[in-house]
Amino acid sequence: MTRAGLPFEWVLALRFLREGHMQTVLIMAGTTVGVAVIIFITALVNGLQASLAARTLSTQAHITLRPPEDVPNRVLEPGRQAVAARIEPRAQRLRSIDQWERIARELPGFAHVVAVSPMATGAGFAARGEATKSIAIVGIEPERYVRIVGVPERLVAGSFRVGPGEAVIGSELARDLGAAVGDRIRVTSTENRSDLFQITGIFDLGVKDINRRWVIVPLRTAQSLLDLPGGVTNIDLTVDDIFVAETVAGRIAAQTGQLAESWMAVNTQLLTAFKNQTMTTRTVRVFLVLIVALGIASVLVVSVVQKSREIGILRAIGASPRRIMTVFLIQGGIVGAVGALLGSGLASLLIYGASFALRQDDGTPLISGGIEPNYYFSAAAVAIVTGLVAAVMPARRAAKLDPVEAIRYG
Repeated sequence: MTRAGLPFEWVLALRFLREGHMQTVLIMAGTTVGVAVIIFITALVNGLQASLAARTLSTQAHITLRPPEDVPNRVLEPGRQAVAARIEPRAQRLRSIDQWERIARELPGFAHVVAVSPMATGAGFAARGEATKSIAIVGIEPERYVRIVGVPERLVAGSFRVGPGEAVIGSELARDLGAAVGDRIRVTSTENRSDLFQITGIFDLGVKDINRRWVIVPLRTAQSLLDLPGGVTNIDLTVDDIFVAETVAGRIAAQTGQLAESWMAVNTQLLTAFKNQTMTTRTVRVFLVLIVALGIASVLVVSVVQKSREIGILRAIGASPRRIMTVFLIQGGIVGAVGALLGSGLASLLIYGASFALRQDDGTPLISGGIEPNYYFSAAAVAIVTGLVAAVMPARRAAKLDPVEAIRYG
């Protein structure tokens, strides 16, 4: 121990860093920028993914449960036991989920499931005056469905009131029919059943196809129109983590025997984009770590050359190679730790500024001003480990210096 109360290796490491102050400042600046960029890019890409996923999934369920498809039965040829070679696909009909009420009660018990909404959907036509448009009849239980899709927050006119004889339609459909809140439209299903509805609200979900086709009506009314007495065509679910939807869907399908389709299976292009973004972020992080490691290693190698005489003297008076090696490892760790601390502060400023500068079409921030704590911890761990690893080669070189040659030629 020294007078300052620090071990000998720490005192010597701090002295070497202080004496080479310009080199120390430059390499710490490089480490700081590297850590800041790692945190900033990670937060930015994750923010972009969360924003894109939220906008995409705001109009659809995370998981949709449907009845299994009709499959053709194998036919035996007359007088033979062989199966007929030609099997034609069977036309799919509108069917209800078998025992859907029991399944709907069981679904909230699955891990990660936070909302369940039974629905009856099918094709039809909406008419007002001489205008007729093909539509999708969407029968819902309003109090359940709003937990799946936030239609009330997307209304551009009227209110989200879905009772007997009432309907909420999309903005494009309202324009095509020339309809407004309070007007009446006639809805006819492909089962040739019709009913008259008063428009109570008009929504804009940000997807033109949905805005042009959806007519939201009460579940019981849709069951009557679609000739599904007491039945539902699908059950929509949301989960607390969108990236576990496929796993949850697999478990639900295995236990219920129904078809469970997650948003990840429907939006394959979006999922591919997420994977590509993540891969790009990891590649950038790897190159930044390599740059920081090379910078720290080069500075410490120069320090070994510059301090070779001092190292030789220390070896001559009894300092072991292990202690000399520890000195340079401590320097690498200090550079990494200080860079992690300063880089975290710089990243916070960058993300705080980006939360004001980067805005979506509706004016909301593209990324939030907050950073998850694990970003800091992971970046700090990477910086410190990088500093230590980068110091290994210079430290071994310093430990192997011959004291006589170092003093004579240093």
